[in-house]
Amino acid sequence: MIKHSFALQPVDVLTWFLPDRHLVHLEPLTQGNINDTWRVEIAGGQYAILQRLHPEVFTDAEMIMANVRALTRHLSQTGEPNITFFQLISNPTGQDHYIDTAGHCWRLLTHIDNSRLLVRVTTPEQACSIGRLLGRFHILTANLDSQTLTDPLPDFHITPRYLEHYDQLSTAWRPVDENEQFCREFIETVRPMVSLLEDSRHRLTHRVIHGDPKVANFLFARDEDRAVSLIDFDTVKPGLLLHDLADCLRSCCNPQGEWQTTPEKTRFRPELFEALMAGYLDQAAHLLSAGDRELLVPATALISFELGLRFFIDHLEGDRYFKITKHGDNLHRALVQFHLHRSISKQYHALNKRLLPLLAQYDIDPQ
Repeated sequence: MIKHSFALQPVDVLTWFLPDRHLVHLEPLTQGNINDTWRVEIAGGQYAILQRLHPEVFTDAEMIMANVRALTRHLSQTGEPNITFFQLISNPTGQDHYIDTAGHCWRLLTHIDNSRLLVRVTTPEQACSIGRLLGRFHILTANLDSQTLTDPLPDFHITPRYLEHYDQLSTAWRPVDENEQFCREFIETVRPMVSLLEDSRHRLTHRVIHGDPKVANFLFARDEDRAVSLIDFDTVKPGLLLHDLADCLRSCCNPQGEWQTTPEKTRFRPELFEALMAGYLDQAAHLLSAGDRELLVPATALISFELGLRFFIDHLEGDRYFKITKHGDNLHRALVQFHLHRSISKQYHALNKRLLPLLAQYDIDPQ
C-alpha cells in the first residue's frame, strides 16, 4: 500500500496497477449505493473492475482489505466448479490497494466474464438460484476461521444502535412534510420489536457472513437465469447467519426494488420467498438452528425496517452515506423499506405456511 499526496483520478490509479498495459475504455457502473465502480477494458480484450471505497463509510481501509484478502484467498482454494469469485489484482510490486490523501482506497479486481447484473428478481427461478448460491457461500466459508476477520462495521445490523442514533437526531428535528411524519410514526410503531435478534442471539447460528447479500451483489450467467457469483466483500464479518438470509430475502422478494414509484404499493412476493428458501435449503438446510427457522420471517421484516431507518437517518443528516441524485432520494428509499416491512408483517402466517413444507423435506422440525 502507498499513500499519495493528492486525490487521484481512475486513469492515474490504473497506471499504478497496470503500468505496462494500455487502457482502451473506462465505463462507470452506477448500481452501487456507496462505492464508486468502473469496468476497465484493457488492450487485448481483457476486462477488470476498478473500485474506490467511500472513506466516510469504510474508515479503516487496511482492515477492509485484510478481510477481503483473507476471504478471496480462502474461496480460491475451494475449487467450486459452478461459481466464480473475484480476486484482487496486485501491481508489479505485489501491492493490492492504493490510498490517496483524500482517504480513498482504490483496488482492482478480476472481471467475472460472461455475466450480467439483475436490477431486481422477477422469477422464482432467479430467486431459487440466488438462494442456492447464498447457501453455497455459507457452506464454503464454514471452515474459514472467523477470528481471521475483523468486523468492519461493528454496529452494522444491530438495529437498536440505529434506533439510538435516530433518537439523538430526533430531539432537534420536526417533520416538514407528510412523508417525514409517516416515517416518524412508523418508527414508533416498530420500536418494541427492534431488539428481537439481539435478544435471541443465544438461539441463532453464528458464522462468517457476507453482510450485504442484496440482489445487486449476485451476478448471473449472461444467457441463463443462474447465479454464478457473489460480489462485494466489504461487509464480510463474523455475524448471524439470519442477518444474511433475511437481508437476501428482503432484497430479492421485492421486485419493485428501492425505486418503487408509489412506496405504499411495495409488496413482498411470497412465491419468490418460497423459491429462494427452496434454493437455500437445498444447499444449507442443516445450518439453520431452531431459532433461525422460527425467526426467519420476523427477521426479514426487521431487516427491512433497519434499512429504512438507515435511509431515513441519512436523509436527516444531509445524505452523507448513501449515494443520491437529489435530496429526498433517501426519504423515498426509507418509505419503500417501511412499506416492505408492513407487507412482510401482514403475510407472517402465509409465509410460514410456505416455509413449513420446505423444512419438512429435510426432516427439520420448524421448532
